[in-house]
Amino acid sequence: MFIQTESTPNPATLKFLPGQDVLGAGTADFPTAEAAEASALATRIFKVSGVTGVFFGADFVTVTKDDAVDWDHIKPAILGAIMEHFQSGQAVMAGEAAASGHAEHTGEDGEIVEQIKELLDTRVRPAVAQDGGDITFHGFDRGIVYLHMQGACAGCPSSTLTLKMGIENLLKHYIPEVVEVRPVAA
Repeated sequence: MFIQTESTPNPATLKFLPGQDVLGAGTADFPTAEAAEASALATRIFKVSGVTGVFFGADFVTVTKDDAVDWDHIKPAILGAIMEHFQSGQAVMAGEAAASGHAEHTGEDGEIVEQIKELLDTRVRPAVAQDGGDITFHGFDRGIVYLHMQGACAGCPSSTLTLKMGIENLLKHYIPEVVEVRPVAA
């Protein structure tokens, strides 16, 4: 098994491509070791000292490390954990663990929210998946769109620029009711 790695815009995050499906569809975010209990693979990766976050995409694993740890020291152990997992034949997720996605929205702005989600799914999420992350809809209130940043996007130095200059401008262009975009904590 050959696992490729790619850097991401976030220097604390590295993207691992095992050459096969990880989730197949959807995403799963594990911001803590406790959250990783739903996944044997995420649990294995969190056993590597210095790992602070794990994120799964369709065909990739994104790992975030502590700033005090150097990639040269933990990358081999992470590669080993991923390889060991896929060779074990275990499922990536235990049971029917739900893949993360957009938050539900109830209220009078339903049509606007559907347009926001459609733009995120077609224009934004594919691009950020290339960088090892995901951005999902969290809420819409009085013209403000709240988005949840995951994987490489969470804590990325360029995420504020992406959010304000990229996503906010895109949404404002297509949906006049949008006045601002803000990130939300997990």
